[in-house]
Amino acid sequence: MNRPPVLRPLRWLAMAWAVGAFLLTACTPSQSSSAGQAPAALTTPTEVEAAPVVNGKPMAYALFAGGCFWCIEADFEKLAGVVAVDSGYTAGKTPKPTYAQVSAGHTGHTEAVTVLYDPSQVSYTQLVDYFWRHIDPTVKDQQFCDVGPQYRSGIYWQNEAERTVAEASRDALISSGRFTTIHTELAPSSAFHLAEEYHQDYYKKNELRYNYYRLSCGRDARVKKLWG
Repeated sequence: MNRPPVLRPLRWLAMAWAVGAFLLTACTPSQSSSAGQAPAALTTPTEVEAAPVVNGKPMAYALFAGGCFWCIEADFEKLAGVVAVDSGYTAGKTPKPTYAQVSAGHTGHTEAVTVLYDPSQVSYTQLVDYFWRHIDPTVKDQQFCDVGPQYRSGIYWQNEAERTVAEASRDALISSGRFTTIHTELAPSSAFHLAEEYHQDYYKKNELRYNYYRLSCGRDARVKKLWG
C-alpha cells in the first residue's frame, strides 16, 4: 500500500532537521582519537621582541578571545599581514586544560587565538580595530549562540604599549556613542594552551559543518547589525 503523499515531505523535513541538529553544535566537533589528550601549553611572549623571525623579518604575537575559536581564527587568517593563527585556551586557572574541561565552563579559560603577524604590514592597533568588528562586545560571557564564560570576548595585552592601545580603543568606542557598555575583557596575557589538533584550521578541515554552524549561530548577521 502506498504511503500517503503528505508523509513524504514530513519524512524529508525530519531528515533535514536531524542533519541540521548534527551540524549545529556549539563549536563542538565530534570526538577524535586526540580528544581526551591534554594539549601542549604555550606561554605567550611578554614582549614583542620575543616573537620569532620569519624570512628574516621579526614577527609579533597578539592574543584575542572572540567566542568560538574556529570562527575568530578564520577571520584573522583573512587579514593581510597575519602569518598564522592558532586556537587555544587562555585566562584560566586549570593547568593543561582539555577541550572537554574548558567547554564545561569550569576551568576559567576562554576560547582564544594567538595571532602571529608581521608588524611591517599590519599594526597592533589595526589588529585591535579588526577584532572589535568581528565580535559582539555588548554581551557578557557570550558570543552569538555560544553562552558561558568559556566564550567571553577578550583582549589580552602583553606589555604597556598594547595595554594603552586596547584601552584607548575601548574608550573610543564608548565615547563614540555606538555602545554604552562594553563587556569585552581587557587583561594582561597569561598562559595560552594550544587546543587539540582537530580544532586547528577547523574551518578548512570541516568546511560544510563549519559553514552551517557559523550561519546558524548568527555570527555574521549580528556583526553586520552591530558594525554595518
